Amino acid sequence: QAQLMESGGGLVQPGGSLRLSCAASGFTLDTYAIGWFRQAPGAEREAVYCISTSGFSIYHTHSVKGRFTISRDNAKNTVYLQMKSLEPEDTAVYYCAAEREDAGGVSPCLSWSFKDHWGQGTQVTVSS
Repeated sequence: QAQLMESGGGLVQPGGSLRLSCAASGFTLDTYAIGWFRQAPGAEREAVYCISTSGFSIYHTHSVKGRFTISRDNAKNTVYLQMKSLEPEDTAVYYCAAEREDAGGVSPCLSWSFKDHWGQGTQVTVSS
């Protein structure tokens, strides 16, 4: 069964760091773009960062610029979201999603359309 599993969330003080992992099972990530999304209490889900099959990455939420980075390790079938200088406004459930990326089509990292696979989410709480 194809699944995505997020991990690495937790409680961290403002200014702290966390690294989230998105691990795939039942399929390989090397042909998928991976997006990270988050949903804060009472808010709509928002796109955060995306990495394509070629390693191209782009953030969607301007507030994470310079603080978050995304990377992928296809050998480990895992994508990471490194978060530093965390702020209370980063508190949310973080989800990863995978969308197959076709060579001749628009990258999901540009369309932000993710339908193939979603994880269950991991809670990130930034609080003193």
